[in-house]
Amino acid sequence: MTSKPDRVVLIGVAGDSGCGKSTFLRRLTDLFGEEFLTVICLDDYHSLDRKQRKETGITALDPRANNFDLMYEQIKALKNGQAIDKPIYNHETGMIDPPERVEPNHIIVVEGLHPLYDERVRSLLDFSVYLDISDEVKVAWKIQRDMAERGHRYEDVMQAINARRPDFEAYIEPQREFADVVLQVLPTNLIKDDKERKVLRVRMLQREGKEGFDPVYLFDQGSTIHWTPCGRKLTCSYPGMRLFYGSDVYYGRYVSVLEVDGQFDRLEEVSYIETHLSNTSTKYPGEMTHLLLQHREYPGSNNGTGLFQVLTGLKMRATYERLMAAKNKEAKVAVQV
Repeated sequence: MTSKPDRVVLIGVAGDSGCGKSTFLRRLTDLFGEEFLTVICLDDYHSLDRKQRKETGITALDPRANNFDLMYEQIKALKNGQAIDKPIYNHETGMIDPPERVEPNHIIVVEGLHPLYDERVRSLLDFSVYLDISDEVKVAWKIQRDMAERGHRYEDVMQAINARRPDFEAYIEPQREFADVVLQVLPTNLIKDDKERKVLRVRMLQREGKEGFDPVYLFDQGSTIHWTPCGRKLTCSYPGMRLFYGSDVYYGRYVSVLEVDGQFDRLEEVSYIETHLSNTSTKYPGEMTHLLLQHREYPGSNNGTGLFQVLTGLKMRATYERLMAAKNKEAKVAVQV
């Protein structure tokens, strides 16, 4: 553990299981360093173990299966610089294990199904992201994983998806409204009637009007841009690549939208795209591309998923630095007084 932090910055990462949270968390760890960042999985606040959920018919997505009071009290304590004894949900046994001691750290990420569900927990967060995988892509991914890798039957996979859907739509999906950034993964518009879902259209919805958060834009802030960058500077095999930037209304609020449809043949060439983006919160030219190239094996690195996960991480770093600068300024004023 590094030295005790002057201020704990809290980040929320929300989304359904299998939507890319693990990859995004790895990217955040790369950016901040393992010593600097602590991840809390909100599954640890399950109040019902697997056996109890089966007996009652209450899923893990249902708020009744989770202890939000304890979640709030403990996350608030960490933000105030106090250590906690956090429960542990054992995914292998489905049981709740004895608690572990968690010390405050510079950055604490709370991730899982419900980081934005409880208004009290939400109010503690300094920055939040919701990973939003469309039904079509989610089904394709799950079929690929469960049938190809785990030997499940198609009917069983679809039954499992459909069984989760009502609770997902009731309790998980509505959290999108409260996120500072929503990363949407959608079917491509470049291939008609695409069923493989290998080429993806990824959108980064950035909340406008949040203090200290300057949305990334392409070419000209506030304009609407359709850009096909394929050519001498960007290698694009079929079906090519398209970028979009513009403004939209999402849950009644204005958002800045960046979109990448298609995939990169050569990841090094992302630097060409990077030179046309502004407000990226990078420290030096090419940092965004460098962060992508560091782990080209991560899922989504060759499309907008990786690109926007890196950009969101950079916005989180900028939030951390802004809050620390404000804290240091307060401390100086207090000393002078």
